[in-house]
Amino acid sequence: MRVALTGGIASGKSTVARLFAALGVPVIDMDELAREVVAPGSALLAQVYARFGAGVRSADGSLDRRALRELVFRDARARHDLEALLHPAIVARAAQLSAAAGGPYQIIVVPLLAESGAAGQYDRVLVVDCDEALQRARLAQRDGASAASVEAALSAQATRATRLALADEVIRNEGSPAELGPKVRELHRQYLELAAGRALAPSASGPAQAQ
Repeated sequence: MRVALTGGIASGKSTVARLFAALGVPVIDMDELAREVVAPGSALLAQVYARFGAGVRSADGSLDRRALRELVFRDARARHDLEALLHPAIVARAAQLSAAAGGPYQIIVVPLLAESGAAGQYDRVLVVDCDEALQRARLAQRDGASAASVEAALSAQATRATRLALADEVIRNEGSPAELGPKVRELHRQYLELAAGRALAPSASGPAQAQ
């Protein structure tokens, strides 16, 4: 069973993914694969430089990810071109890793699930959610981003409502990191049951909430 883990920028996806991994769940992170496919010396990295120029190349020849991120957040066409370059390689690598990993269920971290329209490719969708004001504060603290860069990053992504509309389960992440552990352990129990063929209890109020 494949569970897509998604959420807005700075919502806490990586922290949640690490907690699932600590429980022995295979985790495949599309962001990590995006780094892997443009490793130094790769053909894809050369194509990225050809498309986006020297401004995204560090002095040591590696990809300046922050510069590239800021560029694609500002320019929808550039974002589309980057996705067209990287997406096929990322998907192919994810499929390879998924086939090798096994397990009752897997967590596939897909940051841009809502934007890609790929939710139907997964058995469940788990959204890590938080208030947008908290996203802004976390993003500014984490990346040292300016207010303009923060707003550009948020506006480049799907809305919170769009992500939540895709969710089978939701983890609210507005407290301390320590509060996430029990939520993840409960979802782990539920996913193991579901993977074993026992359906989750239906909810009349929408997706299950891990408050």
